[in-house]
Amino acid sequence: MKRDIAALSKQEYDLIVVGGGIFGICAAWDATLRGLSVALIERKDWGHATSANHFKVVHGGIRYLQHLDIPRIRESSAERRAFLRVAPHLVRPMPFVIPTYGYGLSSRPVMQVGLALYDLVTMDRNSGIRDQARRIPLGRTISREETLRLFPHVDSTGLTGAAIFYDGQMYNPARLSLAFVRSAAEAGATIANYAEVVHFLRSDNGSRVRGVAVHDRLTGDEVEVRGKSVLNAAGPWARWLLDANRDLSMKRKPTFSRDAYFMVNKELVREYALAIQGQTKDPDAVVSRGNRHLFLVPWRDYTLIGVWHVVFDGYPDEMSIDAKDVQGFIDEVNVSHPSLNLTLDDVCMVNAGLTLFGENDPTATDLSYGKRSILIDHQAEQGIDGLVSLIGVRYTTARGMAKKAIDLIEQKLGRNRSPCTTDHTPVYGGDIASFADVVDAATKSRPMGVPADAISALVHNYGTNYTDLFGYIDKRPELAKMIEPTTNGSISGGSTVLQAEVVHAVREEMAYTLSDVVLRRTDLGSGSFPGEAALQTCADLLAVELGWDDQQKAREIADLREMYPEFLRTK
Repeated sequence: MKRDIAALSKQEYDLIVVGGGIFGICAAWDATLRGLSVALIERKDWGHATSANHFKVVHGGIRYLQHLDIPRIRESSAERRAFLRVAPHLVRPMPFVIPTYGYGLSSRPVMQVGLALYDLVTMDRNSGIRDQARRIPLGRTISREETLRLFPHVDSTGLTGAAIFYDGQMYNPARLSLAFVRSAAEAGATIANYAEVVHFLRSDNGSRVRGVAVHDRLTGDEVEVRGKSVLNAAGPWARWLLDANRDLSMKRKPTFSRDAYFMVNKELVREYALAIQGQTKDPDAVVSRGNRHLFLVPWRDYTLIGVWHVVFDGYPDEMSIDAKDVQGFIDEVNVSHPSLNLTLDDVCMVNAGLTLFGENDPTATDLSYGKRSILIDHQAEQGIDGLVSLIGVRYTTARGMAKKAIDLIEQKLGRNRSPCTTDHTPVYGGDIASFADVVDAATKSRPMGVPADAISALVHNYGTNYTDLFGYIDKRPELAKMIEPTTNGSISGGSTVLQAEVVHAVREEMAYTLSDVVLRRTDLGSGSFPGEAALQTCADLLAVELGWDDQQKAREIADLREMYPEFLRTK
């Protein structure tokens, strides 16, 4: 992938996509595959916000059984299936366990009925998934004894067993988003990160959007990008971009939630995720089993715990989370599941992003979640042609909502609707029939100096393109060295990140800052603050590639440090 801001002004595109989160990325990929000329523009880095900071789950929709919302179940299952088809290196099945109690709606027999109904509604959930290990198994229930063997710390009073269902889990959300970006670029899209759209270009009479004015945040240059249509997919920023043009303001302002979770450096659960009842209810549930669930989810060497929701109505860049917030999360977990006895010292990472939410009273405790993405044809709503806005509700539905947006845009361009192929076209590195076979091949062919325990992570992150990393090492064997974190945040105490990955991030993946590399191109900072020595090693490698002096290296390290809450940096 190459960034060329000047190229954006050299043609009129069929479509300009504003916003490089997963919804905008999927729209650009879909449109390019359909033969449209596409420019994809992002104000910061690809997937830097909510797309990189959510709970890493690809939802199959089982929760919507409580709402009796069969269409949403079908939609979610189809989108989970698509992710498992096109990115099997970055998405895999994850079993979730819900303990059952007593003889009411929380009982084992009732859950058996619910699982059977869900499996029936999603009977095509594995259609077209080539890798057997990526197929979603049937739900099942287990005995009280098996439940306590798996989770000896659960409340045993009245326990009758547990229900097990499967969802998808992402290995690395940031790299999953990047795989879609790379796919769009390979298919012909012109892409640019750190390119901020400052306003829409309008026709002389103002009745049509004909492009965007772009500020290059790396050089300070200003360019105009012309397009026959513009898709505003800027997520939480979409509203603010529209508000800058009063006649484009949304009639009903969307509500967003600061969705947050934290990681601990303890293996509280292994292989199976565990549901525990929190302290709030779902006001939209037709069939309620009690309070909403919090989840303890195994991810690599960590346990993810969440999710918490707080309505946020400010400018997205001002969203933050601090130690007091996290302590509140911990207190709820300890009330709900006292045997965990968590403290702030156990927390090694906090992630938060803004998610489209439902309509709620400002004083409400039991919040209504967002249910549908927002897709607006501004010609129909405000009489302004050439502009469509898409604000997505959750990562899982991004590909499907992108399809709807591109269907609408093709109609507005006067084109016959082209078939959408993104539900079965592998993303970059994702043409994999068996993940295990690719790992085996990579292990056998690894260059001297590359440790065997780094291979699985390489195949997860790069898929079949792990060979690109081997190419760097063949030329420069010293790049086989791993970048070791100097933190206690990782149970394994080490890292699988090779120095070659840092070089590759700059040369092939449009990384321009230290945070791009540490947080979104590699695994180094995804589980904990990696420590000063690791940051210095990365900065030294980037300095060679990007021409940084010592002052720039120091600024980059300081900027990245500030992205972690203070209580995590001091560990």
